[in-house]
Amino acid sequence: MTLYIDPPTWPGHGRLWSHLVSDASFEELHAFAAAIGCPPRAFERDHYDVPQAHYADAVRAGAREVGSKELVRRLTAAGLRRPKGRPAPAGRPSGPSPAS
Repeated sequence: MTLYIDPPTWPGHGRLWSHLVSDASFEELHAFAAAIGCPPRAFERDHYDVPQAHYADAVRAGAREVGSKELVRRLTAAGLRRPKGRPAPAGRPSGPSPAS
């Protein structure tokens, strides 16, 4: 079980962003994101958006740095990829639990 983060190169809302994903489960992803202070609203379909200012925090906490293409490859290989417009697979939560 590993968490991955790509470089903060994605612009939005006047900042640069990274994507944080798991290669094992959304539960692992949600727990890690909560532990580093990502709010539940930062979860989008299959990843968390992490602002550049918190990139180093995620890496220090154990997220492995990979390029964006490698991140998507690992997410897809894990069966956790959810492209826009495609619903969550049955039996898998679409976001963090309300307790997160």
